[in-house]
Amino acid sequence: MAQTEPNLDHDVLWFLLPSYWAKMVVALISFLCFANSYDGDFVFDDSEAIINNKDLRAETPLGDLWHHDFWGSKLSSNTSHKSYRPLTVLTFRINYLFAGGFYPVGFHVINIILHCTISVLMVDVFSILLGGLQFSNKGRRLNLAPKTSLLAALLFAVHPVHTECVAGIVGRADLLCALFFLLSFLGYCKAFRENKEGHNFSMFWVLVSVILGAIAMLCKEQGITILGLNAVFDALVINKLNVLELIQKLLRKDKSLENAGLLRKGLLFRITLLMSGGASILYIRWRIMGTGPPAFTEVDNPASFADSLFVRAINYNYYYSLNAWLLLCPWWLCFDWSMGCIPLIKSVSDWRIIALVALWFCLIGLICQALCSEDSHKRRILTLGLGFLIIPFLPASNLFFRVGFVIAERVIYLPSIGYCVLFTYGFSLLSKQAKKKKILAVAVLGILLINVMRCTLRSSQWRSEEQLFRSALSVCPLNAKVHYNVGKNLADKGNQSAAIKYYREAVRLNPKYVHAMNNLGNILKERNELREAEELLSLAVQIQPDFAAAWMNLGIVQNSLRRFEEAEQSYWTAIKHRKKYPDCYYNLGRLYADLNRHIDALNAWRNATVLKPEHSLAWNNMIILLDNTGNLAQAEAVGREALELIPNDHSLMFSLANVLGKSQKYKESEALFLKAIKANPNAASYHGNLAVLYHRWGNLDLAKKHYEVSLKLDPMAPGTKENYNLLRRKLEQLQKKGSP
Repeated sequence: MAQTEPNLDHDVLWFLLPSYWAKMVVALISFLCFANSYDGDFVFDDSEAIINNKDLRAETPLGDLWHHDFWGSKLSSNTSHKSYRPLTVLTFRINYLFAGGFYPVGFHVINIILHCTISVLMVDVFSILLGGLQFSNKGRRLNLAPKTSLLAALLFAVHPVHTECVAGIVGRADLLCALFFLLSFLGYCKAFRENKEGHNFSMFWVLVSVILGAIAMLCKEQGITILGLNAVFDALVINKLNVLELIQKLLRKDKSLENAGLLRKGLLFRITLLMSGGASILYIRWRIMGTGPPAFTEVDNPASFADSLFVRAINYNYYYSLNAWLLLCPWWLCFDWSMGCIPLIKSVSDWRIIALVALWFCLIGLICQALCSEDSHKRRILTLGLGFLIIPFLPASNLFFRVGFVIAERVIYLPSIGYCVLFTYGFSLLSKQAKKKKILAVAVLGILLINVMRCTLRSSQWRSEEQLFRSALSVCPLNAKVHYNVGKNLADKGNQSAAIKYYREAVRLNPKYVHAMNNLGNILKERNELREAEELLSLAVQIQPDFAAAWMNLGIVQNSLRRFEEAEQSYWTAIKHRKKYPDCYYNLGRLYADLNRHIDALNAWRNATVLKPEHSLAWNNMIILLDNTGNLAQAEAVGREALELIPNDHSLMFSLANVLGKSQKYKESEALFLKAIKANPNAASYHGNLAVLYHRWGNLDLAKKHYEVSLKLDPMAPGTKENYNLLRRKLEQLQKKGSP
């Protein structure tokens, strides 16, 4: 199709492998980089996107996936992040169904396979970007840069910045997007196979590439950018358009634009088709979204909330330079870069200005070479490299809309393609000039090996939340969210003293961090440090008045301080801000029970079970309250209703067994006690109450046996020792009567 161009491989000292073996090597090395993440846990955002996402469960209709965001919230909701990725969620759902539950191994294996597949496809993509698009007489695409395309694919496969996408299950959105992104590009290239007429193109493959671009966007929003890249590729590679020459002709109002390649080979028609397809996809996406853009907070992206346009512009450009640095030197990696991790630049005297100056110096230099070089081969590679570097990054750039992060390593998965093109082209230029090519090749091989080791280390850090969160402490010590997550992980493991230290540091770094205040207040409440807990929770709801969880926890503290009216008001405020809040209704019921407002308590617990039918504590409290107030028939009815909904809950079996025993339904009560003991054999109260049942029933030997088991499990069990002594005296009396 194209005339012969300078061979990029000619002066490069690198491995020359047949296409099949090159792909096998890339697949194997990409697998080795991330294989150790296969048995990792669900970490960080995986909890919300997978474990807490009801869209993964079979009972949720499949149609709901098309109306919900990535996290399972309705797109029409004001709290939705508007991240519309139904195809990614569908793959999570398939994972869940095949695994029979939330078992992370299957999720991780799919991510690793996807990255290996993408890395293999990169061999073909880089052969086109670096060597051009040419076909044999039989219509088979030729790889004119086998050495450099292999090097670029290896650079991509082992880049440590990809670890978040591969080892973090939520990163599947980026992987699926990249897969269909590349398929769309390769499909577009297929539209230009030479035929007998010489310059025709296949409308079918152009339409297929648009459809694949739409599928990529349904996996993640970045996918739509492939349509723009296909247009750039068409202009530069298929039509060999000289952008500088075209601009000059436009400025001179030259009417010979067709000679410049603009109308040649149907370029305008194809670009119109791509633009129309893209506009249609974006319009449908906008209609589905239903409302405006998502509402982010200042801690998510502080630069976007700066009053000064200058401060916003400076910091956005600084963020771009940091993303570029992560591509060049991916050593300092962090799961989260928000909340003070990167302080704002507020004046030109800040030394960090040097970073963005360096970035634009390099970019402008590359753009000038891409536009002004007389070497068409150089112009094409640099423009495509810059295109793949910049265009997929545009949705994350804050230029069109505010994004909910400062830096996110996963969003440079696709832009790293452009980085690999530019790196490889730079290597080829150095090879052309270098006298000792072996030293240069060894240096690049060393970079690859270092990246492999870095990927392996970083993958191991992503295997558990503890390792992931602690790894961030040295990278972002000023990030309050890092300290918060370390504290939360410690608290989940029962290490409250250590958790308090990290929560306090999170609040110190960000005095408005309401979630850290809430969690710290919870721990202090459990440690009976009620005054400080109240202060923290009161401050949290003052900063964020609609923080329902903090209102509920404040109510619990106020209840413990016996300030019942304030506690009731706090509970109702929590319910006002979160209508469906079963735990709050449960705690409200406990407050009413303490105040002997039994009807109100029963109503609150009933609301809790309506909202959450598996709320065992609410069911139990209803049964116990009705039992204690002598409403045995009603208690029995509630107990049976609860066990129908939660048939394997041993605490419910125990409570209902107590009620049945008092109603003299001994046989049925015994069966439930035994079933509860089988489920939880070390509960002293289960054995003790079964002994009481046998005692009443007259089965004194069995009563003695279970009293003894209960006392063995808990020698201080209230009432059990007294009942046991009564039974022993009764048995002694019976023995005396029975003796001759």
